[in-house]
Amino acid sequence: MSEDDSGSGCGRVSEPEGGNVSVLHWEQVQRLDAILTETIPIHGRGNFPTLEMQPRQIVKVVRSRMEEKQIRVRDVRLNGSAASHILHEDSGLGYKDLDLIFCADLKGESAFQTVKDIVLDCLLDFLPDCVNKEKITPLTLKEAYVQKMVKVCTDSDRWSLISLSNNRGKNVELKFVDSLRRQFEFSVDSFQIKLDSLLLFYECSENPMTETFHPTIMGESVYGDFGEALDHLRHKVICTRNPEEIRGGGLLKYCHLLVRGFRAASESEMKSLQRYMCSRFFIDFPDIGEQQRKLESYLQNHFVGLEDRKYDYLMTLHGVVNESTVCLMGHERRQTLGLIAMLAVRVLAEQNVIPNVANVTCYYQPAPYVADGNFSNYYIAQVQPMFACQQPAFSTWLPCN
Repeated sequence: MSEDDSGSGCGRVSEPEGGNVSVLHWEQVQRLDAILTETIPIHGRGNFPTLEMQPRQIVKVVRSRMEEKQIRVRDVRLNGSAASHILHEDSGLGYKDLDLIFCADLKGESAFQTVKDIVLDCLLDFLPDCVNKEKITPLTLKEAYVQKMVKVCTDSDRWSLISLSNNRGKNVELKFVDSLRRQFEFSVDSFQIKLDSLLLFYECSENPMTETFHPTIMGESVYGDFGEALDHLRHKVICTRNPEEIRGGGLLKYCHLLVRGFRAASESEMKSLQRYMCSRFFIDFPDIGEQQRKLESYLQNHFVGLEDRKYDYLMTLHGVVNESTVCLMGHERRQTLGLIAMLAVRVLAEQNVIPNVANVTCYYQPAPYVADGNFSNYYIAQVQPMFACQQPAFSTWLPCN
């Protein structure tokens, strides 16, 4: 079996021709099959039951209903860290979220609304049989099972995202893309795996896959050169194109790569890349409150089960911001550095960790009253919990920042 390769990426953009695609070998196909057939729990809030679904099942149901509603789906792809894991299992990145891209024709506001209705309606199919589904509304399903919803409609970008909740951080993210100008941040996260041939095999074949009998599955790097991007992944090299186009969140991803042992190809490239990303971060998140919300959200979503690495991550971010920020007034820079340091101390407090003093940098200037014999050197800080216990109120769509 083979798959037609028409275009590069699903964002209708011009990418370099030639070496941006590659056929998956048998071991990679096996890893992809394991991911698509793994049962993933979608946890409900409150008393709502957990939904059990395989990624291939939700893709099949959503795609068929989109086509019933006359929304053409050009192809379906697996993106992000899961795609990188399939192509190189020992990358050190691991994977959490499952990013599934539906490349579709979304020509108006009504199309986005239809897609949202379809996804929420599909959740009913995965509810246990004992549940009375007649009285469950789409709004109820959204509040119970959706982690976040995003919609972007600009001249260059038309897409939406619906993320289904998983308490262990393995959210199933359904992304519906009509056009998308920038489809990656770094070469190591630029991979997309086209699923259509494998999904067709699941539907049509009565025999299981073997090394000599399996569909042809294409992988693509929207960075441009597939072999070069895969080499970066194997050797943990941070590289990108047009870094000025990377949105503010790219700084957080960059520091995450650093903590996982990735490094820029050269010192000069690293310094230039860091300056670009720091500048863009402060353009996209100019207010200290926005910065705090973004950082707390990133920590919550990307360190489930990796809480012991939060401190190293925040100290890495602190160092990059301190070294490479050139676009802020002094007090604004100190304010952001103070925020990062506060979050780092909060992480240690939450973990009840007494760090090795050799690994902690303390900034201390004695005050005059320290000479007072009655003065105590110890101060117990009242640390607020990082995330409030109350359930947040979810809006229909969140702005894309």
